Amino acid sequence: MENLLNSKSDPDKDKMEIVERGILTSAVAGTTHATFTFPSVVALSNGELLATCRVGSKKDIADETIEIYRSADGGLNWSEGKKPFADIQVNGLKGSLMICYLTEIKPGHLIAACMWVDRQTYLGKPLFNTETEGCLNMVILMSDSFDGGRTWAPLREISLPDDIGPPSLTGPILKLQDGSLAMTIETNKHYLDKTKWYQRVVLFHSVDEGKTWKEPITVNEDKSGKMFYWDMRAGVDPDGRIVAFSWNYDSETNKYHNILRRISSDNGKTWSQNEDMGFADQPSHPAILPDGRVVLAWVDRFGSHSIRARMAPAIDQFFDERSELILHTQEISATTTGNTGDLLGDMRLWSFGLPFAEVLPDGDVMVLYYAGTEDVLDIHWVKLRLAT
Repeated sequence: MENLLNSKSDPDKDKMEIVERGILTSAVAGTTHATFTFPSVVALSNGELLATCRVGSKKDIADETIEIYRSADGGLNWSEGKKPFADIQVNGLKGSLMICYLTEIKPGHLIAACMWVDRQTYLGKPLFNTETEGCLNMVILMSDSFDGGRTWAPLREISLPDDIGPPSLTGPILKLQDGSLAMTIETNKHYLDKTKWYQRVVLFHSVDEGKTWKEPITVNEDKSGKMFYWDMRAGVDPDGRIVAFSWNYDSETNKYHNILRRISSDNGKTWSQNEDMGFADQPSHPAILPDGRVVLAWVDRFGSHSIRARMAPAIDQFFDERSELILHTQEISATTTGNTGDLLGDMRLWSFGLPFAEVLPDGDVMVLYYAGTEDVLDIHWVKLRLAT
């Protein structure tokens, strides 16, 4: 493999250090607050931080919902979690909120993008059908806040094409250079569909602040159905380019490949070829600094059993291994062999993960992730300081 170190990088700027760490919220075993997952954080224009996460009695359960936390001191202290969206029904069906990402599209004006799961049609069934590789019905819901996230409008359903199937939301709404918004969605099969799974990741544009969305543009797809591009995490560079990192799974060999990167220079209409980043497997939302440097955290679940982070001098350059930090290590008590359904259905493997990185107002980078045991999961945060 070619040398992934950028020969033009400045060694003095290749360094990061962990300066603080803590717990955003702690689980309480045996309660509806036993498992916290899907963390995210956004830095607002007024200097505050808003963090979101999913909470429930188990990792895949009908009592799950979304909590939002606020910090006015850079993440050292957080408010109690609030549940702005509770007991949500879609088309008369009961369901749960699994994901919520926040984006500030104007000072004080936030848009919440949420993923709702139908828990009534296949009552008591898990999210993922290990026999068919299909998913419960999912719906994308959105809401606006005009007071910095203190109050929210009722959630509204986003209409998507039928061929998307149950849509998985892979990241926050992106603010693009041309003034439009972009939403990244991962396609799925319906719950009882036994046909071959042809997965792809698509991007939708909106020119009316998220009220309506145009036809999808494919970002990653393997038409043979062999490769799956999961959990694509995207960010926007100060120069307007979009960068997207994907978690790549070979459904024939049941193995993960290294993280891939694609870049768009025209607001997501066309994309560069995939580039191998040299490490695996699950990428974070990238933290892109005003000077163009980018910090990416990732989960090495099957190798070192850790969460790590590296920095690159720009979105189109490689991540310097000299900058690598270990953010978390985890004891793995089980390994799974078998098909894709077995791998996705074995929740013992998923006791840590889903890192999310964000640039803070003071120039530091915060990474959130979940970790714990199969039944008790907390949300952790780590603050990274980059050399100047």
